[in-house]
Amino acid sequence: MLQNHKNMNNKVYFTPGPSELYPTVPQHMQTAMANKIGSISHRSQQFKDIYAHAEKGLRELLQLPQSWEILFLASANEIWERAIQNCVAKESFHLVNGSFSKRFFQISEELGRKATKHEVPFGQGFRADDINIPGSAELIALVQNETSSGASLPVNEINKFRAKAGANALIFVDAVSSMPHPAFDYNLVDSIYFSVQKCFGLPAGLGVWLLNERCIAKAEALQAKGISIGSYHSIPSLLSKAKTYQNPETPNVLNIYLLGHVAEEMNKKSIETIREETETKARLLYDYLAASQNFDIAVQEPSHRSVTTIIANTKMPASDIIKKLTPFDMVVGSGYGNYKETQIRIANFPTHSVSQVQALVFKLQELIG
Repeated sequence: MLQNHKNMNNKVYFTPGPSELYPTVPQHMQTAMANKIGSISHRSQQFKDIYAHAEKGLRELLQLPQSWEILFLASANEIWERAIQNCVAKESFHLVNGSFSKRFFQISEELGRKATKHEVPFGQGFRADDINIPGSAELIALVQNETSSGASLPVNEINKFRAKAGANALIFVDAVSSMPHPAFDYNLVDSIYFSVQKCFGLPAGLGVWLLNERCIAKAEALQAKGISIGSYHSIPSLLSKAKTYQNPETPNVLNIYLLGHVAEEMNKKSIETIREETETKARLLYDYLAASQNFDIAVQEPSHRSVTTIIANTKMPASDIIKKLTPFDMVVGSGYGNYKETQIRIANFPTHSVSQVQALVFKLQELIG
């Protein structure tokens, strides 16, 4: 069935998620189907080995301390809800500069917490020195890479928040569309989360939650007080199964299998090489946009420009640009929400090669100018 090339999709997806699949994913899918990975028990030793393989690969790739835990959930959106349920009794504080950071803030409100925020216009970044954090905030939600607006919070700015936060405050970092590129200091944050359909080049349906012992202790303390922290996906419930390489429920077995293999291949390439290539491709894209007569770089401050989610204001409708690229098997993303027709979003993930980005730039120059 996979050999019917007439029906194959040869497009290269520069969309911000779901995005282009990692090059070896089809091969791993075939192996998984041949071995009937979709039929195995999630309580079997075979699955435990798959889970352990994925965890080991992620720990190496992300240079994650052994004291941190890795939990698998359905999506990064779910992690927002579980984070508030498990780590906030009364109040959270959020940096908001786009649609996704705003949604996390709203979820805290919807769960009945007092949610406060420091908000800047769509596409602007943050400077830690400009932000006052309430001493009563239990969770501080930072957005390392705002997928909707292309604004990034540099790691050196993230590192300043520990000194500004209350002693008991937990610092959560949204790296949904940038991990594994940022080199985080795990001593200065408490939790990081991401989805696999972006930089890891996998099908959607798996969120990865990294968290330290301070998050676990907070969830256990709330539970001990009789406060509801959720049910099967509370931190204690997830952790009790993760210790034996399992999930409370039947998880996305296939995606965990694929993640393990992609992480293994990324480790062979090395995180340093992945970061260097990501930055090289970002320069190609930003240099083109800066010189173009028909595009403007959406994020004005260079230090706040994402290297993995490049966003441009466009003088022609985004849908026209997407149509112009269609015959050449290239797909870029439209703008998010109200910016659907006035911006384009270009993903620059590890799955996109330097040559693919060069080809995209060449074709944009030829078609758009």
